[in-house]
Amino acid sequence: MKGYMNPYLAGVGLGVVLLASFVIAGRGLGASGAMMRCVVSLQKVVSQEHVDRNPYLAKYGGGERNPLENWLVFELLGVLVGGFLSGVIAGRFKRETNHGPRFTKAKRWLFAFLGGGLFGFGARLARGCTSGQALTGGATMVVGSWITMLAIFAGGYMMAYFFRKQWI
Repeated sequence: MKGYMNPYLAGVGLGVVLLASFVIAGRGLGASGAMMRCVVSLQKVVSQEHVDRNPYLAKYGGGERNPLENWLVFELLGVLVGGFLSGVIAGRFKRETNHGPRFTKAKRWLFAFLGGGLFGFGARLARGCTSGQALTGGATMVVGSWITMLAIFAGGYMMAYFFRKQWI
């Protein structure tokens, strides 16, 4: 198995990608907007009238507007394909579920989906995800983004204290 990329080199690479995104697309990086657009496109299939009547959903896909025709959707697809190819090339692509001795696979998947769902809900409630907050907001020195990221890391460390015994 090949080693991981040097984290400092990876950080510089991510910074270059963020800069290129500002130069080429005129906006930073983020993922929750792409997920929202995918959800709205599914809602349009089920009920176009619901999307048209809801002002929040209509701005993404009301009328003839295709919610998938957006920079963020292509960014998300690139992240998924790039992550897959990176895993295959590095020889790390395999199917596994990591869990501690006190956790079953089913419990691990349940908590992963529950946590992901709560984080996704929070991202929409906050009108942005952590990648947008940390990368784009942090790079543009937005004070609220720095406070948000510090709060997320502090919350993660505090919760780790209570859940660490599940992994020992």
